[in-house]
Amino acid sequence: MTNRNFDEIKDQYIHDALVLAYNALDEKGYNALNQLEGYLFSDDPTYITPYKDARKTLEAIDRDELMKHILKGYFGI
Repeated sequence: MTNRNFDEIKDQYIHDALVLAYNALDEKGYNALNQLEGYLFSDDPTYITPYKDARKTLEAIDRDELMKHILKGYFGI
């Protein structure tokens, strides 16, 4: 497997984890964007609901990797 394939798989996993967390928060009635923002800035996992294993899934990813993924998406990289 090349590094490119590994990076693509990692990016897809991070994307899926963020979507899972967003949807779980939204389904539980939270403002998902505010909760994700709180988590990203504080690294406090209580901002993320444990519903559908969203908290555990995000905690398995380094917060810097989450931020990098979001910035890459924003800038279209």
